[in-house]
Amino acid sequence: MALSPDVLLRRLVKPLLFIACLVPFALLVHAALTDGLGANPIETVTHSTGEWTLRLLLVSLAMTPLRHLLGHAWPIRLRRMLGLFAFFYACLHFLAWAWLDQQWLPQAILADIVERPYITVGFIAWLLLIPLALTSTRWSMRRLGRRWKRLHRAVYLVAILGIVHFLWLVKADLSEPVVYAVLLALLLLARVRLERQKAGHSVAAAPNTR
Repeated sequence: MALSPDVLLRRLVKPLLFIACLVPFALLVHAALTDGLGANPIETVTHSTGEWTLRLLLVSLAMTPLRHLLGHAWPIRLRRMLGLFAFFYACLHFLAWAWLDQQWLPQAILADIVERPYITVGFIAWLLLIPLALTSTRWSMRRLGRRWKRLHRAVYLVAILGIVHFLWLVKADLSEPVVYAVLLALLLLARVRLERQKAGHSVAAAPNTR
């Protein structure tokens, strides 16, 4: 007996995705325990968690255009997990900086935020992710109604700030942050196109009152 798409998603796809999203964290832990983080372990942890934050954020944003491209709703059901894992890695990224690099010293943390623009931008992006993570539940969606969608559109701003943070951090090879920037630009264009299509359908479906 073949499994329905909903059952397949719940029993197979989501567990596999959950495990896949934990793999980078597990590899970091293994490297830390086996002295495999290289000559600058703090930099390795910080860069790895930051890059996985961006990757998962972009993949989560890709779920909406993927849904329309495939004509199936299952990508949307994976979006919340991907977004929460992006927040998880963003928190690890913040902890690697505030704890390992700045030793939880308030003056050092504040000075870094104020004096280094790429830290300022990254810190703002992390702060903006917090309300998005806290309101990712179905209860929040029902409670906030239309305001929920407006709030969660801030994820695009978070992604932009994250890429700016990466671009300003990198001093030599800009190829990787540029790739992320191009991918985000394509996702933003897809979002604009979808919004225009929705607006066109709404106008077409509106009753003629003349």
